[in-house]
Amino acid sequence: MANCENAPLFETRRAKGRVLYRLFAASVFVGICFIWAYRVNHLPSDQENGRWVWFGLFAAELWFGIYWLLTQALRWNRVYRHTFKDRLSQRYENELPGVDIFVCTADPKLEPPMMVINTVLSVMVYDYPPEKLSVYLSDDGGSQLTFYALLEASHFSKHWISFCKKFKVEPRSPAAYFASLSDSHTASPSKDLTAIKKLYEDMENRIQTATKLGRITKEIGMKHKGFSQWDSYLSPVDHDSILQILIDGRDPEAVDIEGCPLPTLVYLAREKRPQHFHNYKAGAMNALIRVSSEISNGQIILNVDCDMYSNYSQSVRDALCFFMDEEKGHDIAYVQFPQNFENITKNEVYSNSLRVICEVEFHGLDGYGGPLYVGTGCFHRRETLCGRKFSKENKIELKRDYDAKRQESVLELEENLKALARCTYEINTKWGSEIGVQYGCPVEDVITGLTIQCRGWKSVYYNPERKAFLGVAPTTLPQTLLQHKRWSEGDFQILLSKYSPAWYAHGRISSGLQLGYCCYCLWAPNCLAALYYYTFPSLYLLKGISLFPQLSSPWMIPFAYVIFAKYTYSLVEFLWSGGTILGWWNDQRIWLYKRTSSYLFAFIDTILKSLGFSESAFVVTAKVADEDVSQRYEKEIMEFGASSSMFTILATLALLNLFCLIGVLKKVILDQGIFRLYETMLLQILLCGVLVLINWPMYQGLFLRKDNGKMPSSIAAKSLVLALSACTCFTFLY
Repeated sequence: MANCENAPLFETRRAKGRVLYRLFAASVFVGICFIWAYRVNHLPSDQENGRWVWFGLFAAELWFGIYWLLTQALRWNRVYRHTFKDRLSQRYENELPGVDIFVCTADPKLEPPMMVINTVLSVMVYDYPPEKLSVYLSDDGGSQLTFYALLEASHFSKHWISFCKKFKVEPRSPAAYFASLSDSHTASPSKDLTAIKKLYEDMENRIQTATKLGRITKEIGMKHKGFSQWDSYLSPVDHDSILQILIDGRDPEAVDIEGCPLPTLVYLAREKRPQHFHNYKAGAMNALIRVSSEISNGQIILNVDCDMYSNYSQSVRDALCFFMDEEKGHDIAYVQFPQNFENITKNEVYSNSLRVICEVEFHGLDGYGGPLYVGTGCFHRRETLCGRKFSKENKIELKRDYDAKRQESVLELEENLKALARCTYEINTKWGSEIGVQYGCPVEDVITGLTIQCRGWKSVYYNPERKAFLGVAPTTLPQTLLQHKRWSEGDFQILLSKYSPAWYAHGRISSGLQLGYCCYCLWAPNCLAALYYYTFPSLYLLKGISLFPQLSSPWMIPFAYVIFAKYTYSLVEFLWSGGTILGWWNDQRIWLYKRTSSYLFAFIDTILKSLGFSESAFVVTAKVADEDVSQRYEKEIMEFGASSSMFTILATLALLNLFCLIGVLKKVILDQGIFRLYETMLLQILLCGVLVLINWPMYQGLFLRKDNGKMPSSIAAKSLVLALSACTCFTFLY
C-alpha cells in the first residue's frame, strides 16, 4: 500500500464508446432534421388532404425531436464511480463522523409496521461504530401500532445486531435475510440461527396480532411510558408532538447481549393540527433535522423511505469515501444511491425497475455535476440541508471525535425538544424555503437537490455492484400510473416555478445538468404530442389520406432510419442495463400508457394549480397487495381491477386504433387495394398496427379475462362507446 496516505478515496471513470455514441447521435439528429424538412416542404394544399393535421404532426415531430435532443444530456458524458473503503478505514477509522439516519412513514395501513421496522433494523446494523450511529423514525401517521412495533424492534435489536456482526449477515433486514435462507434451502440451521429466527417470529406475531386488532392492549400500554403520550391523542391529523428516545446511544447501559454499544433510536410523530398545513414528507424531514440536531447532530444525514431497507452494510463507508476525500470531496453535498426493488419480476410488466434511469441516465447527470436528489437512499451533509453555500475558503471538516456531553436527562430532553416538532415552529422562519427540505411541490426532493446544487455544491451518483437499498415497487397498473402522475406533476410544477432549472439554475449549474433536469421536468407536456401522434394518423387511415412519405420516395429514408436507429438503440441500452427483450417491450407499453394518462392528468392538474383552481396533494403509494393481486403480478399478468378515469383514456385509445386497423383491413379486402395502401400508407399502417399489438393486454383486460384483475365493465362500455363514436364521427362528419 505504497503512497496510501495520498491515494484518493474514490475514482471516476468515463464511459467507454463515447465518441462512437456521439457520432451515432449526430446521425440521428440529421435524420430528424430531414423529417422536419419533409413536413415543411410537403404541406398539403387544402384541408381535404389533411392540411391542418399536417401542422399538428409537424408540431408533434418538432417536440419529439427537441425532447430527444434534451435527453442527450443524460447520455453524452456518463461517468462511473468506484470507492476504496480500505483506505478510508486505514486513515480515518477513529475519526469517522456521526451519521443520523431518517426513516419516514405516513400510514400504518399502506405501510405496515412490520415492513417499517425491518427497514429500521437494517440501518441500525450498518458496519459502522454504533456510538456514531443514530436512527430516527418519523411517523406521520402518529400510530400507536407503529410506535409499538418500534419498541419491540428496540428490544429485538439487542440480539439482531450481535447476530449480524458475529456471522457477517447480508442483507441485514431480518425479513429479507430469513427469506434468502428459505430461497437457498438451508438444510440444518445452527443453534444461533434457530434462536434468532424464533425471537423474530415471536416479535412478528405480537406486532401482527396488535395490527389485526387495530390497537394495543392495556397490558402492552402499561409496559412503556411512551404510550401515555397518546392519552390526549385525537386523530392522525390532530395531536401533540410525540417524541421518545427508545435507545440512548450515550447511555452506558445501552448495549446488546454481547455488551457492545447500541445506536441511538428515536421515535417522532410531529404535532399535527387541521388548521396548520403540514407539508407532507418535507415537513417531516425538517422536523427530524431540527430534533436530531439536539440529540446526536450527526454531520451526515441518510434518509430512506420506510419500504427501502438497507441491502449492504458497507454503504455508509461507501458514501464517506466521497465526503472525506481530501482533494475532491469538499464540494460534494450529497451522495445519491439508486432506487432498486426486490419485487421486480423477470420481464418487469410495469417497468418499475427504473432500469435505464438508474443504469444510464443518472450516470450521465453525474458527468455534469451530479444527479437529482430522489428522496431516498441519499447521504447528505447536514450543513447543506440547512442552507449553507459552498465556499472554497470555508471547507467543512468531517473528521472529529464524538465525545460531546449532554447535561439533560432523557426525559428532560424529550420534553424540551417537542417544541421543535410543533406545527407552529416554522411560522415566520426560513424553514422550507432557504433552510431544510423545500416546500410547495409534490417532489420536494428534486427541488431540494436543485437548490443545493445552485448554492455551488456538487452531488455524486454511486451505483455499486451490490444494491445498497431495496424497496417495494407498485404491483398494479393503477398504482404505477398514480406514482408517475405524482412524479411528473411535481417535476412540471418545478419547471413553472421560481426554481425552474430553465432560469433559476441558469449560470449556477452546468448546462448539461440544466438540460438533464429539464428532461424530467418536461415529462408531463409529452402527453400532448403523444396523444396527437397516437390518434390522428390512425383516424386518417379511415379517410385514406396519407400523412407520411410513400415507400418509393427518398423522404422515406430519414423516417425509416430515425425509427430503426432510435428503437434499436433503445433495445440495446435496455439489454445492456440487464433487462430482457420482453421487458423492453413492456417498457415501451408503459411509456405509452404514462404519456397518455399519467402525464396528461399531471399536465392538466399543474395548469389548474397555476391558475389557482386546485391544490397539490401528496399521495402515498400502497406497499401491500392482496394475495390474488400478488399472484397475478408474479405471473406478469397486468392488473386493472379498479375503476379509473386514466383507464377510460387508455382503453378508448386502444379501441380506437383497433377499429381503425380493422377499417383499413376491410377496405383492403373489399377494394383489393393492398398494393396501393402498401405504397402510400405503409408507415401509418405500421404505426397503427404497433399500437394495436402493444395494447394486447388491454384488449385481454377488456374482453377476454374473467378474474378480478380485468378491466371494470363500466370502463369497457364507456371506452367502447367513445371509440366507436370518434371513428364514426370522423368518417362521416369530417
